[in-house]
Amino acid sequence: MLKGHLSIAAAYTIFGLNLVFCKDIANSESVSPYVLFTLRAIGASALFWLLSLFMPKEKVDRGDYWKIAAASLVGLFIPQMTFLMAITMTSAIDTAIIGTLGPIFTMFFAFFFLKEPITGKKAGGVALSFAGILFLIFNSVHAGGAAVTSPWGIALLLVNSLSFSLYLGLFRPLISKYSVVTFMKWTFLFSLIVSLPISAKGLITTDYTAIPVNVRWEIGYLIFFATFVAYFLIPYGQKFIRPTLVSMYSYGQPIIAAIVSIWAGLDTLSWQKILASALVVGGVILVSKSRAAHS
Repeated sequence: MLKGHLSIAAAYTIFGLNLVFCKDIANSESVSPYVLFTLRAIGASALFWLLSLFMPKEKVDRGDYWKIAAASLVGLFIPQMTFLMAITMTSAIDTAIIGTLGPIFTMFFAFFFLKEPITGKKAGGVALSFAGILFLIFNSVHAGGAAVTSPWGIALLLVNSLSFSLYLGLFRPLISKYSVVTFMKWTFLFSLIVSLPISAKGLITTDYTAIPVNVRWEIGYLIFFATFVAYFLIPYGQKFIRPTLVSMYSYGQPIIAAIVSIWAGLDTLSWQKILASALVVGGVILVSKSRAAHS
């Protein structure tokens, strides 16, 4: 159980930092979302296949390939692509608000597909963390700091949240069947195959020498940590804890963003942030104590 919590917490800490870097990459306009996704898929595929050479060989059942392809589409391609597109047309506050819907979607998907009961503790924990994150978001708005959010951007974020929640709720049995490396090497390979027709022209025409040095480092972080490492940790953690609890850790991303902002001198610690953090952590603890979290 502890291994699962540590793995998921580490993954979402990486994602929290990644939110800042992705926004900076998008603002630089040096790499399109399509090209950026394919670069992630290329890097992660290469790393997972390379790592598999040093692992015990594992055979995938022929009937599971299409299931892994579906998991790749629902859990990688659609969420990552819609997110990379959405951050170019949404404000940070709207991105965070819509992101908090993920655990709620996951709870219902897990109920329908995995028969994971919605207990009082679980519903209460989700509500408590949801209240905490909304409190943090609305108390982090600064006058004149709001960015314009388009309806298309909101729609993309909704698709992002729904798709990844469906992945967590529907594919847990498949994820548990294979080792993390075997599952992820095929998942990223399928995502790469799907993305190539969309991004091929951009991959060729992108002027890589014109990409600022700091953006190159951010892309490197995105490929290695936010893709390879994080997507190793998530399926590993899913083997130990339930889907709803996994998705609850997404509430930590705005917390991480706030910490980074404070560390960089862009924000200050306040009682609102402390209270919001306590509510978020309290909600996660409440869900983890639910009987369904251990079943």
